[in-house]
Amino acid sequence: MTKLKEALMAGRFVVTSEIGPPKGVNIDEYIDHAQAIKERVTAFNVTDLQSAVMRFGSLATCRLLIERGMEPVLQMTCRDRNRLALQSDLLSAYGLGIENILCLTGDHQKLGDHQGAKGVFDLDSVQLLVAAKKLQEGKDLAGNELEGAPEFFLGAVVTPEAEPLEPHIIKMEKKIAAGAQFFQTQAVYDAQKFKEFIKQTSRFNVAIMGGIVILKSVGMARFMNANVAGVNVPEELIEELKKDKEKTKSGQTGVEIAIRTINEIKDYCQGIHLMPLGWEDKLPAILDGAGL
Repeated sequence: MTKLKEALMAGRFVVTSEIGPPKGVNIDEYIDHAQAIKERVTAFNVTDLQSAVMRFGSLATCRLLIERGMEPVLQMTCRDRNRLALQSDLLSAYGLGIENILCLTGDHQKLGDHQGAKGVFDLDSVQLLVAAKKLQEGKDLAGNELEGAPEFFLGAVVTPEAEPLEPHIIKMEKKIAAGAQFFQTQAVYDAQKFKEFIKQTSRFNVAIMGGIVILKSVGMARFMNANVAGVNVPEELIEELKKDKEKTKSGQTGVEIAIRTINEIKDYCQGIHLMPLGWEDKLPAILDGAGL
């Protein structure tokens, strides 16, 4: 049993963070950032070609974390591989000691840096969960018997501030039926909307971790509002970000907003998932400010 599964199944509050591997082979800096907070974080998500940008691989990064005493969560997207490759990578992950899996459909390749790439999308996130669950039962998607079955802790994502919310709750229920055992949410900026989401999904009795993306600038906030489905940075937070230059530390406002959001939602969920997006050096201050 992984540490993440043990903690969430026991009802303990959990903190996870995220590593976005580099566009190249200089991975040491990213591993060092993780090591700096590894005693305060249960597991580290490793993104899978985040934003459809070609990067160092998620599977390899997860193994590097294990070798350094850290627990990974392998993010796996359906954009780049068909069902043969996805199932093979799931088996390979288990063989490398990786058991936490977060199943995602993946950003469209048109959003990335190889816009001529062909998207696969043979499966979606629900079907990938089905595939992983079947592997645990000793069979592949075609019904063939396996020589030894893996054991995973399967996760998925949900967007708690989407409007309308009901279709996302319906899909969340489908993901649970397909095998999802925990959820990490898209970025939370409106605590009241998050609390309403938790109220509507409490009947599912599944662990939910609130997602926190550190706001770096007004430009970032407006870009997310325009381009990231289900994310809405309220105008009052954007006005707050405009005053960041008056502070002595660059990015201090984003840190303060993250701390405040965590404190507002942490009593309503089973954990917090931190997505620093290059601001890993801000994480200790956020963890301190939120008492985590």
